[in-house]
Amino acid sequence: MNFDITGRSASEIAESLRALIERGGLRPGDALPSVRSLGDELGVNRNTVVAAYRQLTQAGVIVTRGRGGTRVADVSPVAQEGFAADSVLRDIGTGNPDPDLIPDLSAALAQMAGRPVLYGEPVIEPGLERWAQEWMRADLAAGSDLRITITSGAADAVERLLAQALTREDAVALEDPCFLTSIHTVRIGGYRPVPVPVDDEGMTVAGLRAALAQGVRAVVHTPRAQNPTGASLSARRAGELREVLREHPYVLVIEDDHFSLLSRRPFHSLISPDHRRWALVRSVSKFLGPDMCLAVTASDPETAERLAMRLTPGTTWVSHLLQRLTHALVTDAATMAAIERAGEHYAARNAAFVERLAAEGMTADAGDGLNLWIPLPVPARSVSEQLMRRGWLARPGDEFVLSSEGPSHRLRLTVHDLDDAGTERLAADLAAAVRAAGGRLAEPEVA
Repeated sequence: MNFDITGRSASEIAESLRALIERGGLRPGDALPSVRSLGDELGVNRNTVVAAYRQLTQAGVIVTRGRGGTRVADVSPVAQEGFAADSVLRDIGTGNPDPDLIPDLSAALAQMAGRPVLYGEPVIEPGLERWAQEWMRADLAAGSDLRITITSGAADAVERLLAQALTREDAVALEDPCFLTSIHTVRIGGYRPVPVPVDDEGMTVAGLRAALAQGVRAVVHTPRAQNPTGASLSARRAGELREVLREHPYVLVIEDDHFSLLSRRPFHSLISPDHRRWALVRSVSKFLGPDMCLAVTASDPETAERLAMRLTPGTTWVSHLLQRLTHALVTDAATMAAIERAGEHYAARNAAFVERLAAEGMTADAGDGLNLWIPLPVPARSVSEQLMRRGWLARPGDEFVLSSEGPSHRLRLTVHDLDDAGTERLAADLAAAVRAAGGRLAEPEVA
């Protein structure tokens, strides 16, 4: 490839490359000249080229892949959660909670008005902080010296936690398959995702050990209701993973317990009492609604201090009206009873769909959470195409996988809001779609 790169200083070389990329002379994924060859071509010191590449790497324009060389960054969008826009099909891939099960906020909202909050006042409502301390401390062996931070949702917390600890190109261990928002956060931050396989008991021991051997600086994992698989850490697996992490006390461990109060599974943590850098994040969005952009983060004191510093240039604090509303709801007995019923509903509807699938000759695990991770005998995209012809919009597993060597054979389905008739029809249509895509099913189970 003929490169039209000019410049004598690092800034000039970086600007020349940026202009070349913006004009389309270089496209995402294209390889750039090696430091040596570009330095020789321009007649400059190699350190000058290194500095130019560093500027562009920090800006997210290019990426360095070790022996894979330096390439133009891929800015392709990452799939997001939520409803598909402009679709007439029944969307069964939303990942949303049931709006009918989100508590009514109107009564609590009427009591929120009061004295305004001014600059310089405590950033956390005292009542919410006391409740959060009790909630988080009950589940953390390391909780004797935990600190509470409030952020605008779990994604906001994870982004700021990574930013306070990492620099571009640092490696981050992510579950594989992985929550879409975590993939998006890591890519936008310019970090290098290192996939760790997930099985029925959570992150695998061998996978975490391999990731740590690659020098990951942070681990992001879901202790229960893992999205998309529905897996939850077992007590045995959590203990094994803590042993692996014992030799890496300064690797930042972020636990995203997104399903928390709705989960039907016990909480088991990777965070041991002697781990030095850690954070447990719990959002209220699944049980109080996605528009309640608030998450509670418990962490070690140093991480909490750095996280607070990351808040100061931007939002500074989460709205005290939102904090008061959250506190009013989570300390209300009727609301907490409704949340408990919602958790039971999600588990029951997912189990009912798995039972219907068995009657169609398909096997799946109900797991925990809002979604189901359905195994298929054929590629998921071909099945999702067949489902579209039958009126359904499903989500193929390819969007969640970090290290696939081929097409995914999984669908992630959100089916908890289907009634019995809808459940029966979708199960039958899914079985028909698998057969139409060339897959063979087991003999249906007889009731």
